[in-house]
Amino acid sequence: MHGGHTFTWFSLIPGLEHVPTHVVTGIFVAVLLVVCTGIARMQLNSLMRSPGGGLVPEPKLTFRNFFEIIAEKLYGLTESTLGHHDAPTYFPLIGSLFVFIFACNVIGLIPGFLPPTDNINTTLALGIFVFLYYNFAGLRANGLTYLKHFLGPVIWLGPLMLIIEIASHLFRPLSLALRLRGNIMGDHIVLSIFSDLVPFGLPVIFFGMGLFVALIQAFVFCLMTMVYISLSTAHDH
Repeated sequence: MHGGHTFTWFSLIPGLEHVPTHVVTGIFVAVLLVVCTGIARMQLNSLMRSPGGGLVPEPKLTFRNFFEIIAEKLYGLTESTLGHHDAPTYFPLIGSLFVFIFACNVIGLIPGFLPPTDNINTTLALGIFVFLYYNFAGLRANGLTYLKHFLGPVIWLGPLMLIIEIASHLFRPLSLALRLRGNIMGDHIVLSIFSDLVPFGLPVIFFGMGLFVALIQAFVFCLMTMVYISLSTAHDH
């Protein structure tokens, strides 16, 4: 399935047949999210100019209400993990990661598309970004004293703890990448197999499972990111 012979809609576009599928699909997802964000922003601006100021949501489930529910729940999780003070600072990053990863996961459920997150290059890039960001956040919050936690609480164990801590931190982006890639790739393979065997009826069950896996994996990735940020910005190093 991943040997380059799987059909994708992008292979029909001249000039893109030799570009890695995960790159093209990742860019497509990013552009699509930017467009959706722009549309949502225009709708929100229009509502804010209305008599009610857009403060009262519509009584039925709408595009705006759906994403407000997701944002509210995700912000609550961010606040419970990072605290009331740090949640506003890091929520834009967490929210962006969640929406991008979830969209990349879900697009694989559409026939003719492959999820960018079933490619190790995509997930490792996300993991490395998180690795760089939480270390930057730790340095910004604690200054150079952030580096002291790599040596541990006991001075004479410092060299040994340094090796252990460095290995632990270097494994984090790899674990994020492998967990996300493995689950999405496995889910996509199962869905493809059953869709080929029984094209009608049965795949609906696996589409539901695929949507659940896409949501859970985006959630787990963001939760681990919040944990790493919380550990790095703690002031008790």
